[in-house]
Amino acid sequence: MREWIPVSTSPKGRLARRALEDFGSRPFQDVTVGELAAGAGVTTGSLYHHFDSKLGLYSFVRAEAERRLLDRMEGAASARAGDGVSAALLGALIVGFDFAVGHGFVRLLGEAHPTRDLDPVADLLMEISHGGRLPIGRVLAAAWRAALMAVAAGESPPRARAALELLSLDEQALSRGTQPATR
Repeated sequence: MREWIPVSTSPKGRLARRALEDFGSRPFQDVTVGELAAGAGVTTGSLYHHFDSKLGLYSFVRAEAERRLLDRMEGAASARAGDGVSAALLGALIVGFDFAVGHGFVRLLGEAHPTRDLDPVADLLMEISHGGRLPIGRVLAAAWRAALMAVAAGESPPRARAALELLSLDEQALSRGTQPATR
């Protein structure tokens, strides 16, 4: 398995690690190129050389964090699949929440990407729920992100996690959402 962040002692690796910290705890627009470079002990030119822009660096670390997140969420859903779709969905949400909080990626994964409309978390949740007519993946992804942003705003992680655990999904309603419409 390839290392998800470049060698941490290289300028590129130090920039990526610093970006994970800064973007994980602060809004994208509040983090400056100068702060990222200074925090990594490199010049701003090094940032532009390796990532082309602040957005390039952000996109790099966000994609890697999302990949790790989705791996964990898929594993949790698979482990709970025998308990039904709602258990698989809730398992994925809780494991994903714990990962984001535990690694300090609350803002990085809680905020919408500044330039991208794709939502891999919603897509995964739709896949777990077997697609269908209900927008359950988008709705649950929004609730999951709201829990992360509550933590970013000062709510305790256990209370935000408990709010996610309160989500109750009706297996029959989920099943109806996957059936073709009848007239």
